[in-house]
Amino acid sequence: MGKSTGHKQVIDRVGQHTWMLLLLIIIFCGEDYLVAQNKTPFFQRSDTLNKKRRTAVYVTEAALASVTLIALNEAWYADYDKSGFHSFNDNSQWMQMDKVGHTFSSYYIGKMGMDALAWAGETKKNQLIYGATLGFVFLTTIEVLDGFSEEWGFSNGDIMANALGTGLLIGQELLWDEQRIQMKFSFQTTEYAANNPDKLGSTTMQQILKDYNGQTYWFSGNLKSFFKESKIPRWFNVAVGYGANGLPEGSYDFSTLPPVPIESYRQFFASVDVDLTKIRTNSDFLKTVFNIFNFIKIPAPTIEYRSNGEFKFHFLYF
Repeated sequence: MGKSTGHKQVIDRVGQHTWMLLLLIIIFCGEDYLVAQNKTPFFQRSDTLNKKRRTAVYVTEAALASVTLIALNEAWYADYDKSGFHSFNDNSQWMQMDKVGHTFSSYYIGKMGMDALAWAGETKKNQLIYGATLGFVFLTTIEVLDGFSEEWGFSNGDIMANALGTGLLIGQELLWDEQRIQMKFSFQTTEYAANNPDKLGSTTMQQILKDYNGQTYWFSGNLKSFFKESKIPRWFNVAVGYGANGLPEGSYDFSTLPPVPIESYRQFFASVDVDLTKIRTNSDFLKTVFNIFNFIKIPAPTIEYRSNGEFKFHFLYF
């Protein structure tokens, strides 16, 4: 039985990218309250190493990671037989939307880990070693657990996607000392979830995690970072996105379904965006909020090209 069936109807494996991002938001915000007596304001990054903050970061991350893995074991693996370590090739499923999701997960979990250590005043080197790699390490741990489960298996495609997300993060830091191209996410509900709520979600929150038909992943580039002498607003971005439609399940030829065939196609988008972290403010609290929610693609006019040859213009696409 593949990863797209079985008890993924309870907790969808492919929706982990957004869920794990929420965990990292908890990590990032929660650390401030663990060091409430520190002289540095809660949301202000430390200019020098603050050992109490650094300890709080590591303890919080370790505790949450442990609790999460235990919970995942109970939810995903406990009801299924263990097996010898084996691999599972799911690269053809979901028009690779799950792989882009893994890339997004690894990128943003690592980014939040890196930002948390920056908040603690850790050196840039250690931010990259112990923070930026957080997404890859955590998601690879889950992949290894999959490899020992009879129900699923270790996915080389997932590992490559995890590595790509971490590489995008670290590579830009080494090359430019900033994230000029950031991964972002957007979602809208679809008709497919209503017809297949077990697999695609029965509530909006579940659908955000599970319905690939409504998800779009973006690469959003900040033009001012590339053209520093230009008069382009420092917050202005251009974005290209990828999505898919007509996928009630992971892999099947839905064009033959009776009585009404489903046309499945890839979607490619071009749009504009806003880099919230480039908005000027003297508030450390707002800077933190902007940094946390910068993974969301701002609704904007968008051109869509579909792999069936169609073009479509959206006055506002999210």
